[in-house]
Amino acid sequence: MKKCIKFLWAIFLILFAFIVFFVAVHQLLTIIEKRQHPTIGTTVTVNGKHMSLSILGDGDHTIVLLPGLGTAAPILDFMPLATELSKTNRVVIVEPFGYGWSDITNDERTLENEVEEIRSALTEANINGPYVLMPHSISGLHAIYYANTYPDDYPDEIEGIIGIDCTLPTMVDYFNEETPAKMLPLMGQLANLGVMRLISLIQPDNFTSDNTSQYYSEKNLDMQRMIAGWKADNKNVIDELNHIDDSICKTKNMTFSPELPLLFFTQDDSGQNPREDGKTSVSFYETYITNSSIQEVIPLDGSHYLHWSCKEEIVSYTNQFVNYSVNSSLHRLQ
Repeated sequence: MKKCIKFLWAIFLILFAFIVFFVAVHQLLTIIEKRQHPTIGTTVTVNGKHMSLSILGDGDHTIVLLPGLGTAAPILDFMPLATELSKTNRVVIVEPFGYGWSDITNDERTLENEVEEIRSALTEANINGPYVLMPHSISGLHAIYYANTYPDDYPDEIEGIIGIDCTLPTMVDYFNEETPAKMLPLMGQLANLGVMRLISLIQPDNFTSDNTSQYYSEKNLDMQRMIAGWKADNKNVIDELNHIDDSICKTKNMTFSPELPLLFFTQDDSGQNPREDGKTSVSFYETYITNSSIQEVIPLDGSHYLHWSCKEEIVSYTNQFVNYSVNSSLHRLQ
């Protein structure tokens, strides 16, 4: 019996030593990688923490790209789309706290905090409005909150919104769906322990943009995998996930002004397992359209990450939207 206990105790000590060694190696590699691969964008200070932005191009309009939940490296993920858009516009990719090269913060990931941090980052980077917000996925909640919280600043701050299959607050009720299950805050420590680095090595394609359309270079994809090892599912991402119900509740009764130009890109799901009630992504977004002369829904043949496969269509429709809908709306207000 004593020999068995000693044997088990020895195994425990070996496993513990291995875990400590693995965590130490992960922390050391993270330090080295961050020094060797600093942000390819601009760093600003917001609430005492560093936030990373990428600023591309020049033009009469400033498009601000906001990432979806859990996109580990937004600058790299959005880069092919942003590069094309920057040929005729100024484009800013924002990496909120907990994403990409930005720091991890101890502040709660509430809608109020995140939107105010985005505003502060743009101000600190001397990027003045008006902005055309371009949210992907969960950032749609940030966009509608932004537009409704600072309506008196229209059109000086927001002159349009372009959603990339973005989440809007009534979506759950419209499709009678459930919000994602909450996760234990402890799960947010897995990134610090190196668990996400290990998973990214075992399943590398799960942590990078889909490259079927050959938009991404191998260097870009390698850097995405590297950053996923530092940041995937860190405590800020988990906290943001756990605040989704609260964010929906806060924005549920919010709408968009008929004066605000809107363009929603969504997956074309009309022919895919049609629902008995006839509802589609297009019909959902149309519930937010109140002025068809400057507000539109465009279905595209792609995944939830439409910019992975529909870059050319998004750029073309975006430039048309900015040149016509945004400019005509501003002209009417002058």
